[in-house]
Amino acid sequence: MSLKLNIIIPCYNEKNTIEIVIDKVLNVEPYDKKIIVVDDYSLDGSRDILKKYENKNDIEILYHEKNFGKGKAIRSGLTKVQEGLILIQDADLEYNPRDYKKLLKPFEEANADVVYGSRFLGGQEYSRIHYFWHFLANKFLTFLCNFFTNLNMTDMETGYKVFKKEHINKIHLIENSFGIEPELTIKLAKQKLRFFEVPISYNGRSYEEGKKIGLLDAFKAIYCIVKYKIF
Repeated sequence: MSLKLNIIIPCYNEKNTIEIVIDKVLNVEPYDKKIIVVDDYSLDGSRDILKKYENKNDIEILYHEKNFGKGKAIRSGLTKVQEGLILIQDADLEYNPRDYKKLLKPFEEANADVVYGSRFLGGQEYSRIHYFWHFLANKFLTFLCNFFTNLNMTDMETGYKVFKKEHINKIHLIENSFGIEPELTIKLAKQKLRFFEVPISYNGRSYEEGKKIGLLDAFKAIYCIVKYKIF
């Protein structure tokens, strides 16, 4: 693949997984990669782990001096991308970098502009069974986003989103929290781009294991969907 692959990894208190995730991403072949890790003011020792990567080639580590949220971490990472494709990779091991080949195939074969990895499309290798109410909330948010954008996605809230730098250059993102997911989707959709979905594996965490998204984030997502469709 000729396009450079820029992987943005937002990180907040992920000392148990961040090193594993980075190493998994490094081992994905055969792509020309740049890894951008944005630490959102972790207090659990994640920063100490990230320091070992500071002088490695094709890895850039950014540190926030305040906890803002996933959206701000992604936005900070985007400022370090020069060209090529951008892939969002969560730091919690819920998403497996082994799926990169699936995510990038539509760019290579179907002239895609945007590719989302879907946990609900079917055909994935595995998917951990978890919270029923999270599933319903995700379905509702995806439906609402589809209603306003005229898309037919199955998983708007997925952590795996891939898009071209040239399309990000045309929008201004402002969300600091998980509201970045619907904001990004709606603003890309307004450009009438070629959206694709591919099935991905998913190993969702419990709250006891460190899951961070909650009910308030769902209400914020509803607000963002309506807000960014209108304005």
